[in-house]
Amino acid sequence: MNEKEIRGMVADVKEGSLSRRSFIQRMAAVGITAPIASQILAWNDVAMANATLPYKPTKAGGGGPLKVLLWQAPTLLNPHFASGTKDQIASRIFFEPLAGWDKEGNLIPCLAAEVPSKANGGLSADGTQVTWKLKQGVKWHDGKPFTADDVVFTWEYAKDPATAAYTTGSYKDIKVEKVDDYTIKLTFAAPTPFWADPFVGVAGQILPKHHFGEYIGAKSREAPANLKPVGTGPYKFVEFKPGDILTGARNEDYHIKNQPHFDTLEVKGGGDAVSAARAVLQTGEYDYAWNLQVEDEVLKRMETGGRGKISAVASGDIEFIILNPTDPWTEVDGERSSIKTKHPTLSDPKVREAINLLIDRDSIQKFIYGRGGIATASFVNEPKQFKSSKLKYEFNIDKANKILDDAGYKRGADGVREKDGKKLKYVYQTSINAPRQKTQAIIKQACQKAGIDLELKSVTASVFFSSDVANPDTYTKLYVDMEMYTTTQPQPDPERFLNQFTSWEVANKENKWLGRNVSRYTDPAADEAYKAAQKELDPAKRAALLIKVNEIFCEANIILPLLSRTRVAASVNNVMHDHSGWDVDTWNIAAWYRT
Repeated sequence: MNEKEIRGMVADVKEGSLSRRSFIQRMAAVGITAPIASQILAWNDVAMANATLPYKPTKAGGGGPLKVLLWQAPTLLNPHFASGTKDQIASRIFFEPLAGWDKEGNLIPCLAAEVPSKANGGLSADGTQVTWKLKQGVKWHDGKPFTADDVVFTWEYAKDPATAAYTTGSYKDIKVEKVDDYTIKLTFAAPTPFWADPFVGVAGQILPKHHFGEYIGAKSREAPANLKPVGTGPYKFVEFKPGDILTGARNEDYHIKNQPHFDTLEVKGGGDAVSAARAVLQTGEYDYAWNLQVEDEVLKRMETGGRGKISAVASGDIEFIILNPTDPWTEVDGERSSIKTKHPTLSDPKVREAINLLIDRDSIQKFIYGRGGIATASFVNEPKQFKSSKLKYEFNIDKANKILDDAGYKRGADGVREKDGKKLKYVYQTSINAPRQKTQAIIKQACQKAGIDLELKSVTASVFFSSDVANPDTYTKLYVDMEMYTTTQPQPDPERFLNQFTSWEVANKENKWLGRNVSRYTDPAADEAYKAAQKELDPAKRAALLIKVNEIFCEANIILPLLSRTRVAASVNNVMHDHSGWDVDTWNIAAWYRT
């Protein structure tokens, strides 16, 4: 399908002779996914669709308690420090962005009165400015009015390097101005094709200036509201025991009529994915369970009980392994895995190439994940036009052995290869759950056959994904040789997702290990391609640049993609929830209800 045909179909949608849904279906037939099809319509001034969950209740409240299980327990409630998805999910109950993403990739206004477009004057023709009109009459949970001052403050807060926010990359290169009390204007340094990042979705949650104003910069970790949030969301904070339980009560002044339906909210943390699935699908003790990283055969057996159902939605999430190119066992200036060091053996590209050949991705998909993931060699898999067609995976123990033989790594008496006195012995870390431990075992067995010894380390999920700067076992510290986890793609465009591969996002002591580049690996060519993509308005050229960034890291075998993850959750049969693969599970929790 060429540009002329697409423009003709867009015109048909505008005239009403072609439905929005039919347009998206025709785009999908030629490989253009729903999120990007929606963006094409938005750029051509076709209004975004309404939220995908029709809300049936005729009044707010009356729904009783809503009980949610996050088996990876939240540990903080400031969204700008939330490097772990569990903390992002918990924060989003109380704080809100200007807009969020539904499962079809539509941008849905939240604290904004409308989504910016060329037609309403929100998008400049040259792609350098975005004007947001804010919803009026919104109150913070303490009764203070929400205004443009809060949005401008959130920008100032997140962009300040001393704040050390997880979201700094979304704000540091833009300018935000208050036009009036309910209008803000963003100015980008260059034409910006994907403008819906600042103040949108996961990175976009707005903070109240009157609660955080004294805690910007170096004092950011001292704010009481980091653990006792005052937001605009559908539920007000009641109690939080980090690593255990979070409770909220219905916000009676919520800014959406007749919402929320539930009177109270309980978010229980801890346990494991299997017990979480059982508590929803079999016993009905809880209403909703997130991120069910459980063997698919186990989930299918649980579903037969009839109390609950599985929801599996497409996403850009990826289960992958990082091979650490720095030395995790040597401390320099108060940190291990410092970019001032080199790993004794994983800095050798041949060793990394061999390890990549020792991963049986097909078996991991077939026997462990099922509906939960598809084997892949590409870090970016959705939307399809951003996926590399060049990257391929192979499982070949013989080939791995030959590579190591040719590179001079000889087997010792214990069967472990070594060279220049340096053994191929590694600590391989991930979080505790059955699919990950089984994946570790599969990879360990293959590595043994190639003379590589893996020590398997499993860390409690609430610790592994914690943002605690004092904790040595967090995934961002990378104080091991290799580690495995899923990273979430927070929007239907991979630009922000791929800043994990930029030099300015390297996680280190200075940024409290909240930099998004956990691998520490950098490449000037990746930086250059990424910066070029940020200002490239031609969609085909921009996709090629982002694909290049992906390929540089995957071909270096620093990043070893395993599975393109489907987001799998469970709910009891009578709870209607809005599950999106492009935003956190609680993105539209105000609209959940019980039938």
